[in-house]
Amino acid sequence: MDAVTAFGLFAVSFMLLCYMMEDRAPFWTLLFAIGCLMGSAYGFLQGAWPFGLVELAWFVVALRKWVGLRHRVSPGA
Repeated sequence: MDAVTAFGLFAVSFMLLCYMMEDRAPFWTLLFAIGCLMGSAYGFLQGAWPFGLVELAWFVVALRKWVGLRHRVSPGA
């Protein structure tokens, strides 16, 4: 297994873990977004740019979701 494949396996596994934990706290959604960004990097490194673009879109979606959750949970809201 080369380094790029190991990185991809880690990124996808990290995304899965964070997705499973999202209901527990908003920071898991932020971590999921970071996992999507790592998945995007993996896609581009591997040469699968469509996968990289879709994962980049998921990063933006998850980041926006985290911002919304953070405002909903904050004491001033």
